[in-house]
This record gives sequence, C-alpha cells and structure tokens, in this order.
Amino acid sequence: MPRTATLTRKTGETNILLTLDLDGKGQSQIETGIGFFDHMLTLFAKHGLFDLTVKADGDLHVDHHHTVEDVGICLGKAILEAIGDKQGITRYGSMILPMEETLVTTALDLSGRAVFVYQASFPTEKIGEFDTQLVQEFWQAVSSNALMNLHFVLHHGHNSHHISEAMFKGAARALRQAVSIDPRQTGVPSTKGVL
Repeated sequence: MPRTATLTRKTGETNILLTLDLDGKGQSQIETGIGFFDHMLTLFAKHGLFDLTVKADGDLHVDHHHTVEDVGICLGKAILEAIGDKQGITRYGSMILPMEETLVTTALDLSGRAVFVYQASFPTEKIGEFDTQLVQEFWQAVSSNALMNLHFVLHHGHNSHHISEAMFKGAARALRQAVSIDPRQTGVPSTKGVL
C-alpha cells in the first residue's frame, strides 16, 4: 500500500500544493519563491529518501513567514496522512548530525501527540534574505500537524547556514528511521494498541 499524501492549502496569504511519498528515492521539485528554503526542503527530501513536491505561492512582498509556516503545516499533515494507521512502523527516530563545526541532535516520536522542544539559537538574524527565526516556526508547524514529538538540541555551531542544514538533514534522517517498517513489529508499536 503506497504511503503517500497530497495536500492543498489556500488562504488569503498562501496557495500551496504539496505531495509526499515516504517510500520514495529522495527526488524533489520545490518551488516556494524562497531560495534558501527551497534548498533546505531539497536536503530534507534527499536525506529522508522522500519524494517531495512543493509548489507555494505566498505573499512574499510582506515577508517569508506565511509561506514557510504554511508549508510546514502542509508537510506535517502530509506526514500524518501518509503514515496511516502506523502498523509496523519503527515509531522513534533520532540523529546526531555533524555539519562542519555544527553538531545537532534531532529526536522524534510519531506518538500522535504534538510536543516541540527547540534548544537552539542562531548567531545571525538572516541567512541571505531568509529570516533564521523561521526555522523554528517551520518545525513547530510540522510537529503540531504531524502530531509528533520533535526535539532539536544544538550542541555547538557558529555558522547559521550550517545550523539550519544540520536541523533539516537531522530531521530527515530521524523521520526516515521512524517511518521505516520493522519486519519484526506486528501491529502498532505501543502497549496501548493505538497511536
């Protein structure tokens, strides 16, 4: 059974079409109008081995906030839909990812409960034209809409590009692990019998 989802979101601020295949090959086609964000989503697809398409038209004349947050909402909902009833999944995933001088731990649980913990800060307010505070906004939206626990801990790092990249790559690798099917796992990985 394919583990895919297609989401659309149209508001007065954004118009988004997103497709996700959890069992893909890391192929992506990303068009948000925000160069750095496109780069991060491309990395996410590649390292998660997810096929991801994002077409977003947002009010970029205002700023990047609405577009980034709404793509996060759509991605979170797509993850939740694509994993379905969670039968046989690994459920948990984590990654300690080095990126040059930066080290970030990412851990997640596809628990059905949205908890977001973000212990990180950026040394600069911008990466090019991209507002670094939007990294937190994006992953908060993903966590809330995927109904997952998501934790980021920045151990060290002084380059804002590297910090963001370590987070996106780490989240991709952790999610790839969590959604993977464990052949020894029968049913839902919970003593409650439901996630």
